[in-house]
Amino acid sequence: MLEKSLKPALLKPGGLDRVFKTAWFAKEARKAKITDNELCRAIDQVMQGQVDDLGGGVYKKRLNDNMHRSIIVAKAGLHWRYTYLYAKKDRENIAPDELAAFKKLAKNYSSAGDARIAALLIEKELLEICHDD
Repeated sequence: MLEKSLKPALLKPGGLDRVFKTAWFAKEARKAKITDNELCRAIDQVMQGQVDDLGGGVYKKRLNDNMHRSIIVAKAGLHWRYTYLYAKKDRENIAPDELAAFKKLAKNYSSAGDARIAALLIEKELLEICHDD
């Protein structure tokens, strides 16, 4: 769980900034019957500290009545990207080398500017969720 001292850093005045899912994650979530509404509710829980902080901008969140685990990478707690999904029955946890790769990915994401995010959205590599249209 997030330490209480970290929780304010995850909150932006006025609430959540932006939430994305990768194209790969979207496909896997669809197979697992995990909806965008469930993902948005999970991000609300993340904001309340109900998440496993794996360090380096990487978080693990339980989904789908605890049947699946998601890996979320964050950019300063303002941009959240659902990146990886796995079934609890298939594996206990991610491996240390996978965690290192996710931390590197989080670092790369943190340096991505708005133009890069816009390009990824146009290319459909990222899909934005949890926003009002």
